[in-house]
Formats: sequence, C-alpha cells, structure tokens
Amino acid sequence: MKKSVLDDEEKDILESWENGEWVSVKDAKKEINKLQQCAKNTLNQNKRISIRMTSKDLDQVQLIAVQEGIPYQTLVSSIIHKYVSGYLVERKKA
Repeated sequence: MKKSVLDDEEKDILESWENGEWVSVKDAKKEINKLQQCAKNTLNQNKRISIRMTSKDLDQVQLIAVQEGIPYQTLVSSIIHKYVSGYLVERKKA
C-alpha cells in the first residue's frame, strides 16, 4: 500500500484534528444555509467604482490575474474584500 505524503497545510489540519480542535455544529443544515447565504452575499456585485492607479501597479495586478486565471477586476475586488474582512495577508518578497 502506498503511503500518502501530506503537504504543510494538510499536516496542520491533521494536527488540529488530532488535538481535538474540531467540533461538530449543533444544526449542520442551518449552518450550511447560513454559510451559503454569506457566500451569495459576498458574490453579489451591485456597485461599481472607478479608481486611478499607476500603470506599473495595474500591469502588476493584470500579470497576477493572468497567473491566477481570473479577470483583473475580480482580483482587485478580492483584494479589497479580503482587506476589509481582515483576511488580507502580506506576503514576503523572495
């Protein structure tokens, strides 16, 4: 039988599970509905904005979007959403 090799994220999840950090929700159906509604609200794009930025910054955003396989407007929207939600994590340059 072939032994599985876990990446760092999978190891963290396994360790978290083994440490008893995971708990079941009382009403899974209700929780799923709540999370689905949150996802729908997040994806509901109902406002437009215009921003000015340097050509260099726009070129970089467009390059990253191509690498991610998404439109650059979607990437900018995602960055803004992560920032206002407190989930934007600065990555260190190599």
